[in-house]
Amino acid sequence: MKDFFLVDSRFSQQELPACKPMLTPGLVIMAFIFIGTIFIPIGLVSLFASESVVEIVDRYDKGCIPEKYGKHMVAFIQSKETNKTCLRTLTVPKLMKNPVYVYYQLDNFYQNHRRYVKSRNDKQLRSKAYASETSTCAPEATTANGSAIVPCGLIAWSLFNDTYGFSVKNKALEVSKKNIAWKSDQDSKFGSDVFPKNFQSGGLIGGAKLNSSKPLSEQEDLIVWMRTAALPTFRKLYGKIEVDLEANEKITVLIQNNYNTYGFEGKKKLVLSTTSWIGGKNDFLGIAYLTVGGLCLFLAINFVLVYVIHPRPLGDPSFLSWNRNPAGHCTYG
Repeated sequence: MKDFFLVDSRFSQQELPACKPMLTPGLVIMAFIFIGTIFIPIGLVSLFASESVVEIVDRYDKGCIPEKYGKHMVAFIQSKETNKTCLRTLTVPKLMKNPVYVYYQLDNFYQNHRRYVKSRNDKQLRSKAYASETSTCAPEATTANGSAIVPCGLIAWSLFNDTYGFSVKNKALEVSKKNIAWKSDQDSKFGSDVFPKNFQSGGLIGGAKLNSSKPLSEQEDLIVWMRTAALPTFRKLYGKIEVDLEANEKITVLIQNNYNTYGFEGKKKLVLSTTSWIGGKNDFLGIAYLTVGGLCLFLAINFVLVYVIHPRPLGDPSFLSWNRNPAGHCTYG
């Protein structure tokens, strides 16, 4: 290898053909103008699409706690004697065309914690043959008598268990649970021959229970929950309302407030949202395009002004360092 670089070749002498564009003032200005004129319309279209999304967000974790339990919220949510039914009323701001997506949002919930993310066993989830495989599921791996928990691990154990029922003018709105999970997850990560066993059977119940007669591949609430979120504030799809909701309609929501977010000062929110071609409501993409496009146009205008006010010939040798100081000595002021 050493001899290769010592050979007098075009490669060792750095004489291979290469693209060496001359960044003339005109080329730089045209490039900035081109980027600005492309990015700004994309940003405006993205913002318009985001603004067309109709969204209702209702934080209910504190509103669903009786006043006498205001200072003892953890005791209220952990007690088996308290009534956790809660009624909320939502107003539709403008027409929401179906499907209307129902999400639950959790704040200050770190699903990305290393020990939490590792507390699952993918082999067990995929195949009945690995039902007893719980090596990575601590501390929710086995029952007190040593029987394997299926599905094991903290992620499944902490499954969200608040429920929502919707009605308009005393007429119930059906919430569809079909196709709320990724099809790739259903087909590849959760087996059709794996059934829940010994799940939530211990003394400390973490969250929702599972139907032991249904395979994991059909339990879409679990599949959605087990795709862990990267950030401490996240939304997960609960279901879909497949009818239009008219403007100014009053939606009555019957909530079973079961999930304990009070112990870690978390927040729970119910979200109803439509979608657009860019997905849900998110202004970041549009703002990012507008920012970059506006910055490019600003720089282009400044370069034009500099080029017009203080022009100089392209490739002027007088600006070379050895021509600006012919003696070759540093000048100290």
